[in-house]
Amino acid sequence: MKATYGAVLTGLAMAGLIAACAPQASDRAQARNDFNALCVDCHGADGRGGGAAAAGMTPAPVDLTQVAARNGGVFPRLQVMGHIYGFTPGRSESPMPEFGDLLDGPTIPYDAGDGVPTPTPVRLVALMEYVEAMQQ
Repeated sequence: MKATYGAVLTGLAMAGLIAACAPQASDRAQARNDFNALCVDCHGADGRGGGAAAAGMTPAPVDLTQVAARNGGVFPRLQVMGHIYGFTPGRSESPMPEFGDLLDGPTIPYDAGDGVPTPTPVRLVALMEYVEAMQQ
């Protein structure tokens, strides 16, 4: 009986931890708002690069729906967050603004795949996940 009770409590605790790390509905709404405020002018509402400010831009805004396709079918989460934040090594010709300061605020531990959770702005992670959900 004690073992069953302990297993149930452990399961509930694990579920709570998973839920705490999952994006909240408010994070998704904020990400949609951030995308509309920061990205739509260049990348367009559909993310394909046809925003109102895109005409005449060199290089043209990236089609955000094809990021994973251009990366062998894998969405490069850390690279996308770095690009949004303003870290663009080798891309000095890019007219992409730096949005890091605008996305600063509360952080969450984000594991980029190296097993080391790093404090990362919630809004940055949410915006990256919003773009990831656009992949075709």
